[in-house]
Amino acid sequence: MYQKLSRLGAHFFSRAFLFKHGFNFSPMYRRSTGRVTYVSKDLYRIEVKLPLSYKNRNYVNTIFGGSMFASVDPFPMVQLINIIGDNYVVWDKAAQIRFLRPGNKDLQAIFEYTPEEVAQIKQQVAEKNEIEIVKTTRLVDPKTATVHCEVDKTIYIADKAFFKAKRKKREAEKTISKQT
Repeated sequence: MYQKLSRLGAHFFSRAFLFKHGFNFSPMYRRSTGRVTYVSKDLYRIEVKLPLSYKNRNYVNTIFGGSMFASVDPFPMVQLINIIGDNYVVWDKAAQIRFLRPGNKDLQAIFEYTPEEVAQIKQQVAEKNEIEIVKTTRLVDPKTATVHCEVDKTIYIADKAFFKAKRKKREAEKTISKQT
């Protein structure tokens, strides 16, 4: 649904505008209490603010860990999908979260890919057909740069034709095993 809305909106708005406002108005993201504050025109940099508020305070009056994770969860994958193009399959594969300090103030996260990193991903996929990368996001106090939380996202990237063939082969193997 969101991809279809994004394609339709691209006829009227920039990708950066759609990315920022699409997330900020999306019910699934709004519940995280995070807000996208900046998206570069090329989508290589995204900034998110997670304010401490009554909506996300936990039992000890700090930011609920689920809000910390949910506010950063979608970006590494969705950002890469929009940068890398339609010839690739991109999926979240795993996540690990480390709470380093209580979230007792507004926090910020920055998501960045570099052109060199994207070129390297494309090159590795061309050589191996599928790869996994790990992107680490830090939720920090923007005033002091103190890290409060780190989230590692493992992202699977594959050549779309390879992925379809692999899936088709897997389905055929399941069908054969059911018949025997």
